[in-house]
Parts: sequence; C-alpha cells; structure tokens
Amino acid sequence: MSAVAENPVRQHFYEGMFLVDSGKFATDSDAVINEIMTVLAKAGATVVAHRPWQDGKLAYEIQGMKKGLHYIVCFTMRGAGMKTLIRQCQLNETIIRQMVIAHSQHIFDATVASLTGAASSQAAEAPESERPARGRSDRRRDDAGPEDDE
Repeated sequence: MSAVAENPVRQHFYEGMFLVDSGKFATDSDAVINEIMTVLAKAGATVVAHRPWQDGKLAYEIQGMKKGLHYIVCFTMRGAGMKTLIRQCQLNETIIRQMVIAHSQHIFDATVASLTGAASSQAAEAPESERPARGRSDRRRDDAGPEDDE
C-alpha cells in the first residue's frame, strides 16, 4: 500500500484595511469589530492582529459619509478565500470600502509587531561603516569663491 503525501494548503499573509462608519464605531465598537471578524471568518481567514488605525475626514464623500474609521487587520488565509472575502465585504453594510494587500512573511511579521506593540524598542543605530554615504548634495561646499561685490 503506497502512502500519498499530503499537500498542505498554502496560507498567504495579508494586511486588510477596512473603512467603516466612524459614528457606528464610536457608538458600538465591539459590534463593528465583530462584523469585520465575521466577514474574515466566512472567508476562512485566521486573524493575527487588528486595531483601529485612523479616524478622520475622508478625501471625498462615500455613500453620504464625510468621516470614516480605517480598521487594520493582519491575517492569514488561502488565496482561494479572497473572492469570498471581497463578496462578503460588498454585502456587509458596515464595511464601506476594503483594501487587502498580500505581504511576504517578513513584512507581515513586522506589521504584526507594529500593531501589537511588540516592535523592538532597541532601534540601535548602525555603525558608521554600514551607513549610506552622503551624496554630493548633502556636502557643504567650502570651495565656493568669493562673491562679487560689483
């Protein structure tokens, strides 16, 4: 009897930005967050980190809204779940717009660390030998001739 090797389904790393009504979020933030999480769960996503990102005036009016809240979510999901995610966002009345970006694991991990506050607070300065060289425009010019007084 031959054993067939299982082919694990590849999970992709995503960052999602969801625009929601800031008034609804201010009134009942838990309900809004639960709606976003429900949409992601229906698409088969596993949420790693999430939080409100920015609340403010929109560049243009969207569905009568002049203000909105951007809610950021880092999650993993199979690529096939993207179609379901987009459709669920379109059907949801709380989510006005969405944008989802695929990341490499390195960028994803850095974004999650930033959202959770686990980013290294030891931002050590690089040694002089590893710093980029200054360009000509950054140098002071001491070779300039005297100005004409005429």
